[in-house]
Amino acid sequence: MSLLEVRDLVTAYGSIEALHGISFRVEQDEIVALLGANGAGKTTALRTISGLLRPRSGEVYFAGERIDTRPAHEIVRLGLTHVPEGRWIFSLMTVEENLRLGAYVERRLPRDALDRVFALFPRLAERRAQVAGTLSGGEQQMLAMARALMTKPRLLLLDEPSMGLAPVLVRLIFQKISDINREGTTVLLVEQNANAALRLAHRAYCLANGRVALEGPAAELARNEAVRQAYLGIAAGASARDGPR
Repeated sequence: MSLLEVRDLVTAYGSIEALHGISFRVEQDEIVALLGANGAGKTTALRTISGLLRPRSGEVYFAGERIDTRPAHEIVRLGLTHVPEGRWIFSLMTVEENLRLGAYVERRLPRDALDRVFALFPRLAERRAQVAGTLSGGEQQMLAMARALMTKPRLLLLDEPSMGLAPVLVRLIFQKISDINREGTTVLLVEQNANAALRLAHRAYCLANGRVALEGPAAELARNEAVRQAYLGIAAGASARDGPR
């Protein structure tokens, strides 16, 4: 049984369908990437899975339980947490206050929760009393991810974690995603930096116009000529070491 299974999902904004019957799965302990151009349906897929949007049809199963009819707060309690695009931290609160709010579904703050995220993100430990709005972009992304980890989710949904960050910070954020996965959290990653995502992920799905166009092991998709041209910016016939043109 897959940890997450999406079956024939159709989601619309009013009369406009954004997802046209997509299906995919995420296995326990995997990092799975959803790739695609702007408007392909990646963010809509995450928002539907986490309960922020209701699908028009189709089903979503998490750990064998159907969740597409459940409200978002119940889905969080089941162990699925969503870090949306744009981070959405509480900018007037401190780092530690943001983290404590991340555990709002728990009656009591797990004793080791803060220690765990501070060990994973030592920069946040150094800034625990700092107002979150004064952090750098990379630090704010770390805070958004750390806050999502406060309830020890089984599955973490990440929407464009590298957006707007300098290359050195992108590498740091992707290393943290790898660390989170190694510690036992499964990850579903939406990312326009396809090159970095395919190096990190175990498997990937490419969305186009609200449909799954390609799927497979990440290493295989990185060698696929259509993926290389569409997402990696590599001209037909060029070797991977030639890099983007």
